[in-house]
Amino acid sequence: MNTFDGEADTVPETWLRRVLIVVEYAIVVSLLLVGAVVLVHTVATFLDGGGVVFSLRIVEAIDGILVVIIVLDIAHTVFGRLHSSSFPVRPFLEIGILAGVRDILSASAHLTISGPTSQHDFYNTLISLGVGVGVVVLLLVGLLLLRLSRLPVGDHSAT
Repeated sequence: MNTFDGEADTVPETWLRRVLIVVEYAIVVSLLLVGAVVLVHTVATFLDGGGVVFSLRIVEAIDGILVVIIVLDIAHTVFGRLHSSSFPVRPFLEIGILAGVRDILSASAHLTISGPTSQHDFYNTLISLGVGVGVVVLLLVGLLLLRLSRLPVGDHSAT
């Protein structure tokens, strides 16, 4: 039976929908658990030090915190999907932008703080930075196109 015709769901469709909801909640709980573990590990590593230079510990702490933010954003988006019948594109574009910026910051900080590196490592880092910037720019263009597609016809101001 088709729900579009106003008829009730069949038993298998209802059962499948409930299984999907349970799986989505399990994903959200798993993401929250991963985020909590990463946060505790990041704070413990930062406070312990382990003979690592303080500036590198700061970079690693910021990197870990940004990972936690990304994981929590994904969990929030999946949880929001549970309460909506549509698939939100914008949050995933924003998460991708945040992840790209995290990679750019991490690579540039390691390049700056780590001191002299081999020419091969330097070029690999530059390529990584270029790819990261390219990904962020493409995701920003996608976000802009998404925003422009929602503006009323004739209104081309980006407010």
